[in-house]
Amino acid sequence: MKLAFSSNAYLQYSVEETIRRIASMGYTGIEILADVPHAWPAGLLPEQVESLSAALDEYQLPVSNVNAFMMNAVADPRQPYWHPGWIDPDPHYRAIRREHTKRALGLAAEIGAPHITTEPGGPLAESQTREEAFDIFYEELMPCLELAADLAMPLLIEPEPELLIEKFDEYLEFVDRLDSPQVGLNFDAGHAYCVGEDPQDWVEKMAPHTVHYHLEDIAASRVHQHLIPGRGAIDFRATLAAIAATNYDGWLTVELYPYMDNPDLAAREAMEYLKPLVDEVVGAV
Repeated sequence: MKLAFSSNAYLQYSVEETIRRIASMGYTGIEILADVPHAWPAGLLPEQVESLSAALDEYQLPVSNVNAFMMNAVADPRQPYWHPGWIDPDPHYRAIRREHTKRALGLAAEIGAPHITTEPGGPLAESQTREEAFDIFYEELMPCLELAADLAMPLLIEPEPELLIEKFDEYLEFVDRLDSPQVGLNFDAGHAYCVGEDPQDWVEKMAPHTVHYHLEDIAASRVHQHLIPGRGAIDFRATLAAIAATNYDGWLTVELYPYMDNPDLAAREAMEYLKPLVDEVVGAV
């Protein structure tokens, strides 16, 4: 298991400076945010992709994932991450999400990322039924999965509190309908904890679907607010031991975007807490 850090905590820095800082903290991978100011695909010039790739090479930092979940560039006043959603009632508005996802797939292929992540449908609109929402999500996602297949680039869905797919059983039901080998699970430990699914209890069941992990802590209240691992109530020793028991050898990406005022502190503290636990559970397998 390898520790990476998400660039979405470093929105006050260029992507090249972010890569340098994350490498200096001892992380061996980086999640690239497909959004402003790092790598918004719709406005990314070839020279910028070259600069990003050069920085990754210089600091020998592989990409753990391309985060196509957040869309700050659109600047929707309701919420800067969720909108446009896959299930927005306006087909023209939700098309922005679909086309962004296609561009993110292309970016991931260009910079050698193993996969991208996206939101699990988005928030339900007023008077919208879950059945209607799932139908829309399916129709919008399928063209992206076709491109994902052409690029051999997995597209991972990340369950999230308050969105269409919050829980793992909802994810399983939806991906069974999709029936695509290109779709996978981004297992976010904090999100699971928020909806009452303690992550260590779900790792084994979801292992056949899990392609990538996000790690952050959550307070005992289970309120969805990302905390530095060790500051909340998640049992990381049990969670990491469960992951190690599945023989997972991929990326564990720490996602701490609320710490934009001091991302270095958050990245350093998370590394100091998680690295000994990862070493311990891997050594015990």
